[in-house]
Amino acid sequence: MERKRELKQQFKETPIEAGVYQIKNNVNNKIFIGCTNNLKSLNGVRFSLETNGYMPNRELQDEWNQYGKEAFEFVILEKLKKKNDPYFNEKEALEKMEEKWLVELQPYGEKGFNKKK
Repeated sequence: MERKRELKQQFKETPIEAGVYQIKNNVNNKIFIGCTNNLKSLNGVRFSLETNGYMPNRELQDEWNQYGKEAFEFVILEKLKKKNDPYFNEKEALEKMEEKWLVELQPYGEKGFNKKK
């Protein structure tokens, strides 16, 4: 019981970091690129996929159901470096970072699950 309490406290004390992540199907190498202002929330994405509730991308959910969770890996591609600038817009900076990865990796069509904007 003490160990559980320690892990819970450690989780709470871990700083919240924003960043860009990749979900990769290791069977067919298709990828999904996403961003979040809280990388801890990737556990929620994984849970949604495991419970067939990932609504943002039905194709990714379908392949998760087909191949199983063992076929997928989650990778943090880049963490956002926050700036002590009152004009720093975290959301905007995160969107630019995601766009950079989308351009670089081109996760569309046969290569991925993303849809062109």
